[in-house]
Amino acid sequence: GPGNPNDQFNEFFKNFFNNLPQQQLKETSLGSGFIYDKEGYIITNNHVVDESDQIKVKLKDNKQYDAKIIGKDAVTDLALLKIEANEDLTALPLGDSNKLEIGQWVIAIGNPFGLADTVTAGIVSAKGRVIGAGPYDDFIQTDASINPGNSGGALVNLRGELVGINTAIIAPGGGNVGIGFAIPSYMVARLMNQIVAHGAVRRGQLGVSVQDLTPDLAQAFNIPANQGAVIAQVSPRSAAARAGLKEGDVVLR
Repeated sequence: GPGNPNDQFNEFFKNFFNNLPQQQLKETSLGSGFIYDKEGYIITNNHVVDESDQIKVKLKDNKQYDAKIIGKDAVTDLALLKIEANEDLTALPLGDSNKLEIGQWVIAIGNPFGLADTVTAGIVSAKGRVIGAGPYDDFIQTDASINPGNSGGALVNLRGELVGINTAIIAPGGGNVGIGFAIPSYMVARLMNQIVAHGAVRRGQLGVSVQDLTPDLAQAFNIPANQGAVIAQVSPRSAAARAGLKEGDVVLR
């Protein structure tokens, strides 16, 4: 009732807690990576380190290092880090993802749910998958168990050579359902050299957007072909425009 001493205490504590300085909660995330070069270059996914204030790399011997970002490429979801280990590190040998065959055994290595040094095995389920992640989709699909925390980790062949970087999963229930995706190693090798040299990836621009030649389009253009690329748009003053390409052109080879 009115004048109840408890009301005074409640009001005091409410004011006390409301006037406390607000603490900023630090958000941490875990991912995976691998040693690309004995001098301390580490490769991971861009989404693992993007917008981070501080990055720490923990190696298998439990040594922990501060890492700096050498460069990132958001459209392929790759990032290159550097640690100063003061010793030669063991780099993961680079394999040729173009030589992968459907059905070939592969092994995923990483830290799913923070469980360090987890190894899972599976096969190459498909190659060249486009999953809408970006303009350069060319993913290896595998049924090796990949879960949250595996991002940035290595996909290796049975010779222990890097063939991909585990990047994405289809997980309707939040966990692994046997459909994971890895960036192929051929893309890694090509982009890392540019990031080391320039801190970013430099790309040329052709100046066209294309779509596949479907049977309906082939009939509309009266073309006796069943595959090719239809030029849907040409950017003004682009290399394609200077070369004479026009909307509606069909590229057959």
